[in-house]
Order: sequence, then structure tokens, then C-alpha cells
Amino acid sequence: MMKILCIGAFSIASLYYSQNYPASAIPENLKQNANVVVRKDFTTIQINKIDEIKYQYNTVTTVLNKDGNSKAAAYIPYEKGDQISDIKVTIYDEAGKKVKTYSKSDFGDYANNTQGAFYSNNRVLVLSFTPTQYPYTVDFSYQLTNQNTVFIPDFVPFFSTNTSLEEGQFKIINNSGIELRTKTYPSKYDYTTVKESTNGGEKIYTYKNVPAVDDAFLLPQPVKILPKVSFSLTKFNLEGKEGSMNNWDDFGAWYYNSLLQPVSVSTPAIKAEVASLNLQGSTEEKVKKLYQHMQAKTRYIFVALGIGGWQPMPPDEVDRKGYGDCKGLTNYMKTLLDEAGIPSVYSVINSNSSQVSFDSDFPKMGGNHVILMVPTEKGNIWLENTSQQIAFNHLGYRTTDRNVLSIRKNGIELVNTPVYSADQNKEMQSLKVKLNEDNSITGEGQFSYTGSQYDFNLAYSNLTAKERNEAVKSQLDVLNFEKIEMKNFLNDRDHAVVKYDLDFKANNYSKNAGSSMIFRAVPIFTNKFYKIEENRTLPFEIGQSFEDEYHISFMIPKNYKIDEVPENVTINSEFGTYSLNFVKNGEEIKVNRIIRVNKGLYPKEKYNDYINFRKKTINIDNSKILITKI
Repeated sequence: MMKILCIGAFSIASLYYSQNYPASAIPENLKQNANVVVRKDFTTIQINKIDEIKYQYNTVTTVLNKDGNSKAAAYIPYEKGDQISDIKVTIYDEAGKKVKTYSKSDFGDYANNTQGAFYSNNRVLVLSFTPTQYPYTVDFSYQLTNQNTVFIPDFVPFFSTNTSLEEGQFKIINNSGIELRTKTYPSKYDYTTVKESTNGGEKIYTYKNVPAVDDAFLLPQPVKILPKVSFSLTKFNLEGKEGSMNNWDDFGAWYYNSLLQPVSVSTPAIKAEVASLNLQGSTEEKVKKLYQHMQAKTRYIFVALGIGGWQPMPPDEVDRKGYGDCKGLTNYMKTLLDEAGIPSVYSVINSNSSQVSFDSDFPKMGGNHVILMVPTEKGNIWLENTSQQIAFNHLGYRTTDRNVLSIRKNGIELVNTPVYSADQNKEMQSLKVKLNEDNSITGEGQFSYTGSQYDFNLAYSNLTAKERNEAVKSQLDVLNFEKIEMKNFLNDRDHAVVKYDLDFKANNYSKNAGSSMIFRAVPIFTNKFYKIEENRTLPFEIGQSFEDEYHISFMIPKNYKIDEVPENVTINSEFGTYSLNFVKNGEEIKVNRIIRVNKGLYPKEKYNDYINFRKKTINIDNSKILITKI
């Protein structure tokens, strides 16, 4: 029996080392819409005890073109104390012939922070490799052991578009005696399935032949399309702090007592600071004054110190240094409120462009951002503490319409963040336009933005006057500007409104037709290209509802008369509404345009209906007005 086993093991090893992954062996369906094909993605996780977990990774990725280079990069994120071994990278050419082999000594060691390393224990080993031809294949393997068992990654086929998977396997060997909870989330769109099996004490999950998700227009993030399997130990360790995760209350009490309470200590200086503000009025008025005081004296930087990068900087350190990350600034703001006698709740959230919420039935360490919730009798006040410019009680589009883990002394409560309606995500535009006989226009306009449209225009706050003019000229490039000037820019941080005025001149706006001039009814409109897809295979997502309301006044030249204006139009659709109305008043033409678009995740069968709705609105925006020389 021993001989048979040894021969078998030798045969398997020989087979493994004989694999060289020629690109010609890739099934054609996996090449479609793919920049890279993951030939093999095998992860084995061995949980030995509450404070020891070992990861073994092996990925083999074939890069089909230059757009796939970053997806095959060989890098290893790690923290101080992690043990990394058995690093090996082999590069193969198109035919599967070995080009070069690399080891740990070929990797560079850097701070793992794209924003610059201020304070961080996060590091990354990176292999620098420049391909000379395509396709090529990267076989990358390593082992990593650490003490933090609170983080067990989800198993998904891939995380990005234009990536396909030939075979993925996730194996967990639990020798710890601690219960390991698992939960499978099937694809809502039957994109692929995960197979589960057991082998003694091993749990094995497998994906096979998963085609790439093409980066199509209005495509939801892959996390909303693909299946996943989540894992969580009922008992865990984080940097020597052991806890339990049988439910959200257990985990929340540990989080509060182990991570927050030790660094939530005020100081005489902070007490004096709050007292000096002489807070008066309602709870909301007090919170606003404290919040704007905090914004004025702090700035955001990346910090990843503390327990696994999850513990905030102490408030006295933020107070003295004037900076912190989302954790430190939120904890500092909470301490200011505590000194004012106003309770608040440290809240962990998934900050992504697609709304991702925590599962109320599956407690698990997660989230990538922290905000502060202030409960009041009138409702929750939400504070984003990382921006010096953002308005009071305003959440950006990356943190609305999802839940947070609100960390309390006795546990976690899952609380939903606000959902902004279309009339809250609004652009208001008022233009006075003078038509000139040389086909140019001169005009002035007033613009205001709220909700998510406030977020998109907040960047103007950090620009000089010259930079603002250049930026708005680029943003409104449907007009051929000869000159443009933004004036009276205001970031109203009390009401979450960005406002500004424009003075401008644009050439070639109208066209001559004999003794007449023809011009577009809506000067500033979207120039997006909406394309029908006959074979749409996936749903589409409108991430935010919004409303644009335009009031345009055209003054025609003195020696002209109004000949023709389009008919008034109203369109009603499940995707939104649109109206365009005209009023003639002597030498003035007033145009009123309102479009409202409804957010939602819509089935693929309705994609072309939406495209046709948007095409109609653009065509009507292009309606022409005719004036004739008297």
C-alpha cells in the first residue's frame, strides 16, 4: 500500500510539473470578451487554532492583451508578523514554453498604500515584470501564515470584468475545533454555480468554465452578478484580541470593547475645546457647529496602524496632529459629541459605487469605510468625516442606500443609510441666451446641484478660478465656447448645495437657411451615445435617481421674428419622465425642460426599452427653433 501511494504521489507531481498551459488549450468561449483567462485559481486555507491560519495560493493566468497586464500582476499583501514562504513565479510564452522563473528575492517590498505611506503596517511584495509579447502566462504560488482568523476571504469566480475562469477551487481544512459557518449566495442571474463537496475534514468549493463578464454599458458590478461563498469562524483572533461571532450582538460587543473603547478617551484639552465653542440651540445646531469645527481643523490621510488597521487613532492624537483616516476622524468627532453630551454611533459601511449591504443573517468582519450616526428625535444625522468640503448631514453616492454596522456597547445594529429621491439628486439650470446674427450666442446662467449631483460638482471647491473655468468648459463641451467664466461659486455646507453662475460666449450655435436661422432648443444637453444591444445577456443598473430642470430664455435679434417652435412634448416611462415646453413672448422664447430618471436594477429584456427612452429625450433636446429676418 505504501508503494502504491508513493507511486501515485509521484505521478501526480510529475503531471503537475508537466503542465505548461499553452494558450491554444483555452476553450474559445473563455476567450470571448476576456483580456485574461484564469486557467487555475486554487486556494487552500488551513485553520490550525484560534490564532493560526495558513493560506496556500496558486494562480495561473494567461494574459491575452495589454489590457490584462494588471490582472496577472504577482503581488502579496501582508502585515508585520505574517510568515511568507514558497514564493514562485514562472512565465510561459504563447506555446507554453518556460520563459523565466522568479523567487522571493526578485520581489520589491513596498508600503501597501496608494495614497502614500504615512502610518501603515500594511506592506506588499511586488514582482516587476514587463511582457514582450502576447499572450503569455503567469504561474504564481506562495504560502502565508498569520494569527488573524477574523478575516476569511469570500470565494468568487473573479472580481473584475473581462476576466474568465477555467477552474477555481477553494479548500478549507479546519483543524481548530472551532465551528466554521458558511453561506452560499447563488447568482441571481444563473451566471454560474459553485459546487460543494467534502473530503474527510475538508470542504471544497469549485467553479469551472466561467465566461468573462463584458464591461457593457450600465453593467452592475460583478459582485451583483456572480455567486459567492462566505465563511466565518464563531471564535476568532485579531492581533491577540480573541472574540466570538455567533451573532451580530457578540461581534458588536467585542468590536466596541476591544477596538473602540480603549481609544475613545477624552482629554482636558478636548473638553476645553468643546466648552470654548459655547454650543447653543437644538441638537442639530450643536452637531453642525461641532462638525464644521472638526472639518476646519483636520484633514484626511491614510492610516493603517492599530489592531490590524481596524482600530482608530486616539482622539487626542488626532486633536494634536490635525489629521487622521476615516476611523480616527470619526472617533475624534464622536469624542467631541460625547463631551457635548450628544450620543453618536461609530458605523462601519461598504463604500462602493454599487450598493453592497451586510447580511443580517450572517455576521462577518467586513466594510471598508467608517462614518458617524447621530440619532435624534427628528431622525438620524449622518456625518462623513473625511472631507473638509462636504456638507453637514450629507452622504455621498458611495454610502447611500445600504446598511451600516452601528457599533454599540451591547452589540451591532444594522441601520439603513438614506436613499435620495430624484428630486433630491437635482440639477437646476437657468439660462438667458442672446442669439447673435453671426450665429454665436452670448449668455449667462445660474446652476445649482443637490444630492449625488452635489457630490459630482464638489470637486470645483478645490480649484482655482482659472481651473474652474477650464473644468466647466470641458464639462459643457457640447457648446463651442469662445469664452466662459464661472462666478460666485458657493459650496453651501449647511444645505448640501453647490451653486455657481456662468458668463459665456459660444460660436456656431445657429445655422443660416436663406433669410432664416435655425438653432437647437436646448443649449446644454447630454451627448452620450446610447446603443441598442440585440443580444444583451445581463441586467443593467441605474445607480441613482436624478432630476434635471432647465429654464432657458432665448432673446432673438431685433430684426427677426419667431416662425416655428416645436410642439410641446411629454414622455412617460417606467424609467422616468421627460417634458419639453415652449412659450413665445414677443422677441423671447422660453423653453422649459425637465427629465427625471428612476434608479433601479432592471432585467436585460428591458435594456433596449431604456435605450429608446434616452434616445427619444436626446432627439427632442435637439428640436430646432426657426426664426426669420423681417
